[in-house]
Amino acid sequence: MSIIHTFIVPHPPLIIPEIGKGEESKISETIKAYDEIAEKIGDLKPDTIVITTPHSIMYADYIHVSPGKGAKGDFREFGQPNVSFETEYDVQLADKLSVLAANEGIPAGTLGEKKKSLDHGTMIPLYFVNKYYKDYKVVRCSISGLSFEEHYQFGKCISKAAEELDRKAVLIASGDLSHRLKEDGPYGFAKEGPIFDRQVTSAMSHGDFLAFLNFDMDFCHNAGECGLRSIIIMAGALDGKAVKSQLLSYEGPFGVGYAVAAFDVIGDDNERHFDRIYKQKEEQRLNHLKENEDEYVRLARRSLESYILHNKRIDKPKDLSKEMVNQKAGVFVSLKMKGQLRGCIGTIAATTDSIADEIIQNAISAGLEDPRFSPVSSDELAELEYSVDILGASEPIKSIRELDTQKYGVIVSNGYKRGLLLPNLEGINTPEEQVNIALKKAGIKPTESYQMERFEVVRHK
Repeated sequence: MSIIHTFIVPHPPLIIPEIGKGEESKISETIKAYDEIAEKIGDLKPDTIVITTPHSIMYADYIHVSPGKGAKGDFREFGQPNVSFETEYDVQLADKLSVLAANEGIPAGTLGEKKKSLDHGTMIPLYFVNKYYKDYKVVRCSISGLSFEEHYQFGKCISKAAEELDRKAVLIASGDLSHRLKEDGPYGFAKEGPIFDRQVTSAMSHGDFLAFLNFDMDFCHNAGECGLRSIIIMAGALDGKAVKSQLLSYEGPFGVGYAVAAFDVIGDDNERHFDRIYKQKEEQRLNHLKENEDEYVRLARRSLESYILHNKRIDKPKDLSKEMVNQKAGVFVSLKMKGQLRGCIGTIAATTDSIADEIIQNAISAGLEDPRFSPVSSDELAELEYSVDILGASEPIKSIRELDTQKYGVIVSNGYKRGLLLPNLEGINTPEEQVNIALKKAGIKPTESYQMERFEVVRHK
């Protein structure tokens, strides 16, 4: 056996009557759909329920699988300590999953548990399942800051582990959608919120798992999504399988999107290996970028690749434009991989004899010396996307009203403390956000006095 059925569910605590105290009536379609899938699980009688949740132990670079024989939990965080749960873990399947993930080079396993108790992203699905069926064990998996593709690969490991152990298993992907659907919602309104929910529910309805992998990470951040990586793990568990897809409900009255969907495995389908399709399209996209990058970006790429592959700092090419050779400026070089920042180092003002020298220096530093990341390896070079920002001269400003996040970057300073933020960054929508982040980078408290400067950049991508 293996994964025979999967489900996508939300986890609003108020769906529990003791917590909602009548408010749950506003998401009656969600409750109806939840009962429908819980009854379906009761009919299937699985040996194991795998639950992926955004609210278990979460690491930036590691997918956590809950260890041990079992765990307990309750809703005391939401004022109801008497609504409690106790579940038994499928230890053998969790261990097998950890081994398979390690064999595939996926950072995942049972290490580093900081909090043993069950989270609400796990307990809410179990609340409904337990109405109809209780003779099961659980494997609880977190999400992480790893790429969408790595979460998909982890899902494939879940399916393989269940198959090798002959488990009859279902997978529940626990996760809300956008948290930014309404001004009075938990995180206010963002235009990306409703768009995200329309696109992701359409993908659920059509079983289009490639669409999950294709979401832009900055767009998802702006939308305030919660459960996409949880859903992508589910998609990976169905890799190569034909499925019958049903979007059973969608509601968002509280400013958060709640979707319930079901996917019944009906056979094999060699056209549904979405990781392969995604990888091919990504290779084509990256090749197109490389073929069309300008001399600034090309120099940054050549500089880092030469240093990593040959331990050699390249000489300044002779065919560069006069601006790159004769002018000086501060330069920031940014690296992205799989939609996520992989390194960024820059200089506020020129520290070398030319823009070209500044690019060479900062490209190497962005790849190897950004303290937030491990050094870029040779295996990663082909997947990197580069951008190069050439900074114009800065000018003092007296008011935040003189800033425009799309046009100007900002420098804040207090004595030797200085913080810089570039303009036109995804997710930075107001000057207040821009200044607050710059202050944090500088180590300056908002209550301290500080000076501000603004500057323009020319961005090369």
